[in-house]
Amino acid sequence: MKKTIALRIDVDTYRGTGRGVPVLCEILAKYNVSGTFYFSVGPDNMGRHLWRLLKPAFLWKMLRTDAAGLYGMDILLMGTAWPGPRIGKHHADVICRVAAAGHECGFHAWDHHYAQARLMTMSEAAMRKELSRGVKALTDICGTTPRTSAAPGWRANDQLLRVKQEFPFLYNSDCRGGQPFYPVVDGEKLSQLQIPVTLPTYDEILGRDGVTDDNYNTRQFSLLKEDELNVLTIHAEAEGGRCAPMFDDYLKTVLDHGYRVVTLGSIAEEVADSAPAGKMVLAEFPGREGVLAVQETK
Repeated sequence: MKKTIALRIDVDTYRGTGRGVPVLCEILAKYNVSGTFYFSVGPDNMGRHLWRLLKPAFLWKMLRTDAAGLYGMDILLMGTAWPGPRIGKHHADVICRVAAAGHECGFHAWDHHYAQARLMTMSEAAMRKELSRGVKALTDICGTTPRTSAAPGWRANDQLLRVKQEFPFLYNSDCRGGQPFYPVVDGEKLSQLQIPVTLPTYDEILGRDGVTDDNYNTRQFSLLKEDELNVLTIHAEAEGGRCAPMFDDYLKTVLDHGYRVVTLGSIAEEVADSAPAGKMVLAEFPGREGVLAVQETK
């Protein structure tokens, strides 16, 4: 994995799909780079996260990232007074163009807000229903079943990993960590590879430890490991919006320094036979509110 960055693009909202994704596709085409897009395809109810402002950690995150300026008030209020628009229904053409451009299309969520807020406390039946609804919608749009998924906000647990085994995913990206691994649940090694995200996201480090828009790319570049896999998550709402020029500069920099930027799927193919077994645990994570799924370290 010498000088390798696997690029994961999370698409959480109606605006991110309609406006951010085309911008990101233009930037990626400019540098002849492909990435893995994870799409939310059901109703955009992201505005319902506003109740989390009562939690100090979430409120601080919203303030230090200037969420209103970064995402726009339409995203912050979407779905608060009435159900938000169905993303896949209105932006199927955008998703189809992503696949036609040679990028990998994976499943993120049916209702991103609901999944992020409730997924880890759902019953197996509820998890199965949520995944089935979204996977069917994305399959109908793309004409092929997605071979990968990523839990919103890295909110995942062993039960969810078990349920995902019922779906034809070859690999998933549900946790944070350091290297690809096959999860072990109740002593059983599961068949679906996990590719953890290894690098922080924009909203996790902005406004912390002196990080600003002016030095964000420098900080991200300093975190790259030349001899290990780097997995970067960007968001269509941020890097496809206000942060698009920053992302363009970042891509130019890493490519100029000899890094290859690839899909997560290409990494899965490279490590399928060599990835070790490991466990996923729940833990607090810097820059995020609450607990999320993290690769266990020994």
